[in-house]
Amino acid sequence: MKYNVKFDKEADGRWIAEIADLSGVMAYGATKEEAAAKVEALALRVIAEKIELGEITSSFNISFVTL
Repeated sequence: MKYNVKFDKEADGRWIAEIADLSGVMAYGATKEEAAAKVEALALRVIAEKIELGEITSSFNISFVTL
């Protein structure tokens, strides 16, 4: 699985990172790096839940690509 991480900078200086392929997976950070770390952690929690629910059953590799 390869997930693209999109970034935007808010008017107040905060960064927001989003993974559009995972509904609702977005996170704010004071820096771009902090937003990336937070959104990747959230994505892993969402993926873990999908595995527990049987929505993902095959073996896989995960990578995050920053845009």
